[in-house]
Amino acid sequence: MLGFTKGLKYTLKQLSREKVTYDYPNEPLPLPDRFRGIQKFYPEKCIVCNQCMNICPTECINLTGKKHPDPTKKGKIIDTYDINFELCILCDLCTEVCPTEAIIMTNNFELAEYSRDMLFKNLEWLDENDENVRDVNKP
Repeated sequence: MLGFTKGLKYTLKQLSREKVTYDYPNEPLPLPDRFRGIQKFYPEKCIVCNQCMNICPTECINLTGKKHPDPTKKGKIIDTYDINFELCILCDLCTEVCPTEAIIMTNNFELAEYSRDMLFKNLEWLDENDENVRDVNKP
């Protein structure tokens, strides 16, 4: 009987404590400043140097470019930029090597899909991924 009263006392004491859970879908989770989420891509900044594609350890990035249509201008313009998030490990290496900061990491981590085919994201989707863009000026 003594054990029962000790347990009941502990339970009643815990009921009055502050909750440590989050109301997740309705309330955003607090994330660390350097959290690595899904990438955001700025196609107007890309110079098609292929460094992000070359450094990717899982080879999930596909980048192609074509010659600039104006013959007076040098360089390439981006044609396709695709990331297969089925393979991507969000290692942040692609953002570190980009000389123009055309690709950055966001705080967005919600990428659940019903089909694996939906995890293949193209240039348009990555350009519109503006949710929770991380402040790159923070250390």
